[in-house]
Amino acid sequence: MGPASKRGRDDGERGKEAAYADAVGFGAVRVAFLRALRLRQRPGIGRVLVQAAMPLAVGLVGDLGLPRPAAAFDLFGLFGSEEEPPAPSASAIPYSVKFQGIDDEDVLRALQDTATLYRLRQDAPPDGEGLVRRAEADQRRLVDVLSGYGFYQGTVAIRIDGVTLAGERSVAAAARAAEGSRARALVPVKIVIEPGPLYTLRRVAVRDPRGLPFPDDVLPERFTRVDADVPARSAMVLAREARIVDRFRALGHPFAKAVSRDPVVDDASHVMDVTFTVDPGPIAGIGEVAVRGTTGIDPAVVRSFIYAEPGDPYSPQAVAEIRRSVAKVEALGSIRVREGETLDPSGNLPIFVDVTERDRNLIGVSARFSTVDGPGIRAYYANRNLFGGGETLRLDADIYYLGNDLYATQRKLAGIDSNGLGGRLAATFVKPALWGTRNDLVANLFAGREAQQSYVSDAAGGTVAIRHRFSDTFFAQIGIDGQAGRSQDALGKIDYRLVGVPVSVSYDSTDNLLDPTKGFRVIASAMPYAGFLGSDPSIFVAKAQGSTYYALDDEARYILAGRIGFGSISGASLDEIPANIRFFAGGGGSVRGFPYRTLGPRGPFNLPIGGRSLLEASFEARIKVTDTIGVVPFFDAGTAFASSLPDFEERIRYAAGLGLRYYTGIGPIRVDVAFPLDRIKGNRERPVALYISLGQSF
Repeated sequence: MGPASKRGRDDGERGKEAAYADAVGFGAVRVAFLRALRLRQRPGIGRVLVQAAMPLAVGLVGDLGLPRPAAAFDLFGLFGSEEEPPAPSASAIPYSVKFQGIDDEDVLRALQDTATLYRLRQDAPPDGEGLVRRAEADQRRLVDVLSGYGFYQGTVAIRIDGVTLAGERSVAAAARAAEGSRARALVPVKIVIEPGPLYTLRRVAVRDPRGLPFPDDVLPERFTRVDADVPARSAMVLAREARIVDRFRALGHPFAKAVSRDPVVDDASHVMDVTFTVDPGPIAGIGEVAVRGTTGIDPAVVRSFIYAEPGDPYSPQAVAEIRRSVAKVEALGSIRVREGETLDPSGNLPIFVDVTERDRNLIGVSARFSTVDGPGIRAYYANRNLFGGGETLRLDADIYYLGNDLYATQRKLAGIDSNGLGGRLAATFVKPALWGTRNDLVANLFAGREAQQSYVSDAAGGTVAIRHRFSDTFFAQIGIDGQAGRSQDALGKIDYRLVGVPVSVSYDSTDNLLDPTKGFRVIASAMPYAGFLGSDPSIFVAKAQGSTYYALDDEARYILAGRIGFGSISGASLDEIPANIRFFAGGGGSVRGFPYRTLGPRGPFNLPIGGRSLLEASFEARIKVTDTIGVVPFFDAGTAFASSLPDFEERIRYAAGLGLRYYTGIGPIRVDVAFPLDRIKGNRERPVALYISLGQSF
């Protein structure tokens, strides 16, 4: 670019475009991208390619404080609205710009994001010379964009009012052509793209700093295998390099890095071969973990949620698990886990956990709806750091109504006093890290009325337990539980009192609470309510549920999910067990399509009376159609049994359906439509049920 004095450029215009050129053409970040791939000529091939790179994300321009044009409203970009250029003016040279010759939307968008002509089209240059210099700078950048997308023989021609820029001789003619439209019309600018053939990646090789290949057990063939017709884009090459480096980091090399990359293009075959030189660096363990940023919470509480010990093998997954486990401290907000830059004297890598704290108080309201389970609303208050030790206190109030009450007539005939309204008040207190250990104190109190299709129960009770966290994924709990109440169903009224010592274990290796894509979950509990403790009736309740998730592809767009649940009650006959303690199947978290807690043995007036055992299962195929939309065909089966163990001579109920998922930053919004495959004879269940909630069904 020549001096402004020689070109007659306005200083302000030159400065503005120079700053923009630095951002999208010559800035430090852009240069880093351009230098990311150094291409050398294949011997015997007649062209040397010097550089190729992905275009810089032009969002950096906003960070530089450069002016950006106002955008017209376009709802989600669905209407393809285009900003109108400025009107012809005597003081500037407004222009229209069009791209020709490229159909790939991704490449076109990258060209537009890189081209100064396109990005500054709302800010017309003061003269024809300014427009020409703007176009000259773009030619070089746009060729880089084509190379970055695998078009290494691509060319770019820019025409200003019919004059093609082709060196200094064309500058004056193009500037005169642009000046000819001053105050009359927009100057037509065309950017003509000749992409040429798309190059593909043929071979990937990896060498150590001595030039030797790595053994197969260190770097399996899958890391260097190249599928057919993979575009030789710079992003693809850099992604492959990152994947290889990540492999060494996963093997315990925290400072693994790519020393060099040597891409070679073959113009005759339109292919690229790439050789990476990788230095794994030393193997290290995890060093001391320092917690910083705690002000209102005891740092010992945070440390109790860090399960890595000094000397444990280092891996990116181990570091990620530190962040995930610390995030379970509800008093904490942002969490940043940073690796040290050097090893300590023991050869371990120090880890730094920087945290911020949330506001202590939280108030929330949630709503739910099902065509068979009815509507409900819940409100809650929580304090996430009650006494400065990470204690949480949560108060919940829940009320619901059986909107689709299929059994109202039968309940009335059976003398069950219920208007379909139910509710629950509960308080939960958790004191984590007792005395700095991995033991948590958990306490809960509740009182409420449970109104279901076939019974009503009034009860109150509480639990006090100690929970021990073995790791981020596994914990066990033991405590004392007591409750008393009255239940009424078709078998009559039962006044009961239960006192027991419940024991439970939980294991969860999944990667997401609301939308798991891998791993499995298991929770099992045993609750002996013994007569010598004051229980009446004396019973033993056992429950277990497991679910697993398997992604069929690397991007987790196709996931198979399965769930199975089991329950058993022994020690008393069916009519001695309170209805709210018995097992029922059916509902949005069980066998969809059937009303909530209605599947199982039948009693007088054909009312469900529940069972002493339970078996249910679900299977789903979770398919992402786009990044935000998914479909989920599913199949559910299950029922409750009168015996204390499942009796397969009794009929198991089945349902199938189709779900829609809308994926948000919080979790997927779930809409399921379920169809009972074998409706219960003599009942009036609807042939279809609709469920709406947040998160996957299991």
